[in-house]
Amino acid sequence: MMDTGTHITMGVALSGIATLDPVVQQDPALFTAVMAGAIIGSHAPDFDTILKLRNNAVYIRHHRGITHSLPALICWGGIAISSIIYLFTPEVNFLHLWLWTFLAVILHVFVDIFNAYGTQAYRPFTRRWVAYGFISTFDPYIFSLHIIGIIAWILGATPPGYTWLMIYFIIVLYYIKRYIDKREIVKILDQHFDNIKKVATSPTIKQNVWRVAFATEQHYYVGRVEDGHVEIDDKFYNIQIPNNPLMDIAMKDKNISAFLSFSSIYRWEINMYDDFTEVRFIDLRYRTEGHYPFVAVVQIDDNMRIMNSYTGWIFSEEKLQTKLNIDGTFI
Repeated sequence: MMDTGTHITMGVALSGIATLDPVVQQDPALFTAVMAGAIIGSHAPDFDTILKLRNNAVYIRHHRGITHSLPALICWGGIAISSIIYLFTPEVNFLHLWLWTFLAVILHVFVDIFNAYGTQAYRPFTRRWVAYGFISTFDPYIFSLHIIGIIAWILGATPPGYTWLMIYFIIVLYYIKRYIDKREIVKILDQHFDNIKKVATSPTIKQNVWRVAFATEQHYYVGRVEDGHVEIDDKFYNIQIPNNPLMDIAMKDKNISAFLSFSSIYRWEINMYDDFTEVRFIDLRYRTEGHYPFVAVVQIDDNMRIMNSYTGWIFSEEKLQTKLNIDGTFI
């Protein structure tokens, strides 16, 4: 997902572009309402972060799911935010307030589909996660351009609408450049490896360095592409999930199920201990300093009952075991 700071600055930018609307130009109260709607709307779809208060399984399954879907766009922008703001400013033009708030929500979801995390933006037509993977979750270039625009506006750059249009023209060119970069990355991988089935790309802050994870018929590969050169960090066998009672039980666990509903490139392993068997799923897209932090784990006792389970972002084995004991599912 795009980071909160960038989403909020995009709301500020959109309120600046709104000054080109003649109705907004002529009504200071409407401009204030539009700015509030644009800033809140630019962050509103991520209000589902509150799901973390339930548990990680609920959060992973639903975050950037229904709240980023087509029906939610209408709900957030057309019903919830603009209507609440209108209650406090009933004298303003509701149609224009709704329009700019709605655009802010659309912009939020639109930019989220271009990073590696993705969204279910095409619901209800499909539950497929849309993650094009050519813009960083936090892109310093995009964020810096927004900060430059805000400073210019504060210093009196006029008209602000045209200033922001110029900045967004540059950002659009940047998106096109990164898209072309990704196409070249995929082409390079196709030249080096046969029968690639899936590719997940994630740009880094460095323009010439990309993280990649991809699957062929026989293997999973994790590595990076730097200046057109492919470097493989890890290689795993692509082994199908077995159809047996142990795995059937594991797959029905809520934490494992949530992980599988989201992860597109992962491997699995089974570890046997004295008192239980552990089934672990590991997402291969987020390798960080040799570690794979996004996992799902379930522990099943000898009587085929689930003891503990957990899914989430973990950066050490010790922390994972603590989470399994504290936050795990006990049945």
